[in-house]
Amino acid sequence: MAPAGNALRFFLEANEWFCNAGLPSDITIVVDNVKFHLHKFPLSSRCGKIEKLIEETQSIDQGSRTITLENIPGGPNTFLVIAKFCYGVRVELTPRNVVIIYCAADYLEMFDNYGDDNLFVKAENYFHKNVLKNWKDCMVALQSCENVISQADNLQIVNKCLHAIAMMACTDPSLFGWPMMMYGRLQSPNGSILWNGINTGARIRSLESEWWFEDISYLSVPLFERLVKTMEARGLRPEKLTGVIMYYTRKHLHGLGRWQGGQNIKIKSIASFSMKPAIVDQRVLLETIVKLLPEKKGKSFCRFLLGLLRVALILGVNDTCQDSLERKIGMQLEYATLDGLLIPTYSDSDTLYNSDCVERIINHFLTSEEKVSVLSPRSIVSEVSPSSVPLRKVSKLVDNYMAEVASDVNLKAEKMKALAEILPDSARSLNDGLYRALDIYFKAHPWLSEREKEELCNTINYQKLSIEACAHASQNNHLPLRVILQVLFFEQLQLRTALANVADDENAPTGPMSIVPSGGTGAAGQIVQRDGWVTIVRENHVMRVNMERMRARVVELEEEFNRMREEMKRVSRTHSSLESSWFLSRTFGNCKLLLDSSNVQEDVVASMGPSTPRGSVDQPRTSHRGSVDHPRTSRHSKQR
Repeated sequence: MAPAGNALRFFLEANEWFCNAGLPSDITIVVDNVKFHLHKFPLSSRCGKIEKLIEETQSIDQGSRTITLENIPGGPNTFLVIAKFCYGVRVELTPRNVVIIYCAADYLEMFDNYGDDNLFVKAENYFHKNVLKNWKDCMVALQSCENVISQADNLQIVNKCLHAIAMMACTDPSLFGWPMMMYGRLQSPNGSILWNGINTGARIRSLESEWWFEDISYLSVPLFERLVKTMEARGLRPEKLTGVIMYYTRKHLHGLGRWQGGQNIKIKSIASFSMKPAIVDQRVLLETIVKLLPEKKGKSFCRFLLGLLRVALILGVNDTCQDSLERKIGMQLEYATLDGLLIPTYSDSDTLYNSDCVERIINHFLTSEEKVSVLSPRSIVSEVSPSSVPLRKVSKLVDNYMAEVASDVNLKAEKMKALAEILPDSARSLNDGLYRALDIYFKAHPWLSEREKEELCNTINYQKLSIEACAHASQNNHLPLRVILQVLFFEQLQLRTALANVADDENAPTGPMSIVPSGGTGAAGQIVQRDGWVTIVRENHVMRVNMERMRARVVELEEEFNRMREEMKRVSRTHSSLESSWFLSRTFGNCKLLLDSSNVQEDVVASMGPSTPRGSVDQPRTSHRGSVDHPRTSRHSKQR
């Protein structure tokens, strides 16, 4: 005990602690090379472990003894608090120190059989009655578990904190009078937050906002992972679960924000006043987040996944994590954008963009679409396939992607062909986008041989080219001659079919009675009949003009085709014994004359203009403007 009139106190001298109890020290406790010169009786009367160590080291010499405590939770600072408690000094428990004191009391066996109202019972009661019932205190206590995670797990402290936090996050706060009950008396009359009685000016967010996201983001990755799994087991809604994962990732994963549309609005919450920012390993965080992400679809979520994939390629995550990301993106590829799909190459490859990664993503999409088709009823698939809309969206996206990467001079023809053939022919109602991408590729790679060009052009279904695309291809000097002949042949078929349809519409029986409503008599009926006739006359006039233009185009194409056929005959007689008729039959023998006009208007190439956000290029690495030239005006049109 301290001398009369002096308060008991502990003081530090040269890394050694002493107590002014008025008696010489008879025991020395060593904790992490820090010595505590204390007395046996106060310690042994409260700490079972110290009593046992004193008995083990008892000898004939009754002098001072030295005991070393290894791996005590909290180290010297926590043992100082325990020593003060043993000497009768009042110890204040707080949400930040209660977990460490709780674990240290268990380590030193400070139970009730070594004195009533011992430290272990005090810490346990404070933890259950004060910490677990308050959001802020529970968050602070959970974060303090990171330093003594093994001991806290043995005492079920971590699990109790996780379940308490998950319950408060999953429960509707309006049922419990939140935030008054959750945070205590921390609100001023005008609704602002009070801290130690001082008005901070901050306001507690409304019930609709995700008020707990910021507090959760202060946890380390292992504790965050366990909390998310606990919330999922308690039935937290998937959209909230995804929201908190995205919030945590955007806060700690550096470099992700540059590929995301918006930035997080960080509002400092009440619990954050006493919480320290978590130290996060980037690769461990990303690999953990990918495992936690639920199966979800959406534009913002797809953009988030594409940003994660870029960072994953930079950090060099394991193959399992990368494959999982690519599979999740492939399942919702129809929500992706061209900018998100243009993933740069971070390896030693010569190409600008990682087309191999995109190819794997497309394969995952096709696999998921096949599963959807198999699970769908046959009656629905026969009428309107549920996967037709996503498949057509992806086909347009792939065509735009090919047009964007085609200007890369290091992109091999084999890779371009693989991208062109990866989607089935039924995915494209028109092949204008595919033709546009190949046109850009030919202009950026003028050294390609005729054979390589023909192999790439074989991926185009000429029956699915619009009239505008055929007109452009027929005058494209970058295409092989064989391809131009096929395009001319199908263009003539399309024009003749269109003329026949127009003629049938013109010969269809029409009359003034068809435009007069039933019961229309008198002056009103005459006005309606006159207006109807005027409309029909105007439509017929426009139709005749269009027919004349189409006839002129057909004559022009036939003359051009005859000139090319004569030229081919002269070349054939000069260089080989191949006859012109055999050559033409060989040229057009394998063409499929399937004229399917369904869904043609849906994917017209918009006058062969750019369809990507960045446009396309005509020359390697130059301005990305329209890659399709306007057809040259023919001699016949000039004469007219």
